[in-house]
Amino acid sequence: MKKRALISVSDKSNLVDFAQSLIEHDFEIISSGGTAHFLIENGIEVTPIEQITEFPEIMGGRVKTLHPKIHGGILARKNIDEEIAKKLAIQLIDIVVVNLYPFKQTIANPAVTLNEAVEQIDIGGPAMVRAAAKNFERVLTVVDPSDYEEVTGMLNQSYDMKKYLAFSVKAFRHTSAYDETIANYLMNDIQKGRQSSRKTLQLEPVLKCNYGENPHQEGSYFNNKYEEEVPIFSQGLIQGKPLSYNNLADADAALRCLKEFNEPTCVIVKHANPSGVASTKTVMQSYQLAYEADSTSAFGGIIALNDTVTKELADQIINQQFFEIILAPKFEKDALQSFSQKPKARVIEFGPFDNLQIPTEDYKRIIGGFLVQDTDLSSIDRSAMKVVTNKYPNDSQLNDLVFAWKVCKHVKSNAIVIAENLRTTGIGAGQMSRIMSTKIAASQTKLLNQEFSSLILASDAFFPFPDNVEIAYENNIKAIIQPGGSIKDHEVIQKANELGIIMIFTGVRNFKH
Repeated sequence: MKKRALISVSDKSNLVDFAQSLIEHDFEIISSGGTAHFLIENGIEVTPIEQITEFPEIMGGRVKTLHPKIHGGILARKNIDEEIAKKLAIQLIDIVVVNLYPFKQTIANPAVTLNEAVEQIDIGGPAMVRAAAKNFERVLTVVDPSDYEEVTGMLNQSYDMKKYLAFSVKAFRHTSAYDETIANYLMNDIQKGRQSSRKTLQLEPVLKCNYGENPHQEGSYFNNKYEEEVPIFSQGLIQGKPLSYNNLADADAALRCLKEFNEPTCVIVKHANPSGVASTKTVMQSYQLAYEADSTSAFGGIIALNDTVTKELADQIINQQFFEIILAPKFEKDALQSFSQKPKARVIEFGPFDNLQIPTEDYKRIIGGFLVQDTDLSSIDRSAMKVVTNKYPNDSQLNDLVFAWKVCKHVKSNAIVIAENLRTTGIGAGQMSRIMSTKIAASQTKLLNQEFSSLILASDAFFPFPDNVEIAYENNIKAIIQPGGSIKDHEVIQKANELGIIMIFTGVRNFKH
């Protein structure tokens, strides 16, 4: 008697060639619905499910494989249930090839209705996958079209339980991720778009780092299978050494900051903090200003740009500084040829900037569990900003204040950013006191040895005392933007008025550890 393969898939990639190879290995193919029609149209001989079950598809196709002759054929155990299956005229099924209704693709459409989404919840598919995966000692479960070639190779080999078990594990992960996607969607609908308080991770390794933050620590890069996140740092790597743990952390910090800006912008990051940021009419000019903002820290840094890198820009970067990674939406062919002169330098192309998605949740491992929070995706609302001093900013100052606020959001606290003309001039980060960060940012500005006429300062959290305003005045700061909310706000505002400094409250804190 021929062996049997049951095929029921929504993703029909490479299916015809795979089905043909099964037939060549003397398999009978049984199928239903759209899969059966697809195979028949492509010249593949198929036995319809209804012929096996002797029962028609009902309820608009909702019920077709949920039948003892299907599940009995899948679940019958080797050397245990074969006799009872024979008595009940149940023929064994040896391979189950199933991938599920495209639920995630359906809900990706913002216009989809709840009823439309519900119709894409697969019932029979997961049941068959789980049944086959449970019976891995006899049945091979295939859920991924990329495995077809390996499965075809296995048909010429003797039974290998370890391989069958590996496919079983993959199958259970497939159905688990599918169910979690459905649960999250329905929960979000119940909560009217708010994120569910229940978070689920299924971490799959993308690459192993040479080590973690330090050589005695191990490090790896994982993605979350439940969200099917695209590991752009590995997939977009065009050239260079393998990415290290610190490379990945810094590259992520650079792109998160870069995503704040639509204008041609360059962000240079060192040790997970921006060292220089600039927005101008061209990324070439933005790069130069970001580099000059802190050329010392830029050495060995991460360069992120939101527009195409030309050969002219590539040559400018190569001739000016050593860098670990450069990231951009696209690199011209001549630019890549220039970077090839530095074969160890990592070049990452992340694709269209508008498509770059920042994760909506952040995780931190602590003793006994995880801390989970929404990513700070807040954007500054100019209409909600409140000028709290007697003096008001002009348009140029207001643009600089908004620019600095966006950068400050991505600096590790206590964060102070000084800027003018849409470029940073000094950044103070990682200090235990805000006043020390202010002094660092001011000293960095002085090191530029340039004449500034309208410097502004941004702070990620409120000023607890007026002393920061006094230091700002001593360093020629003309305007300050901060969240406000200190019990001594009145004293801080009073000092700003006394010194003739403009001050704006945003009402939003962007404190970042």
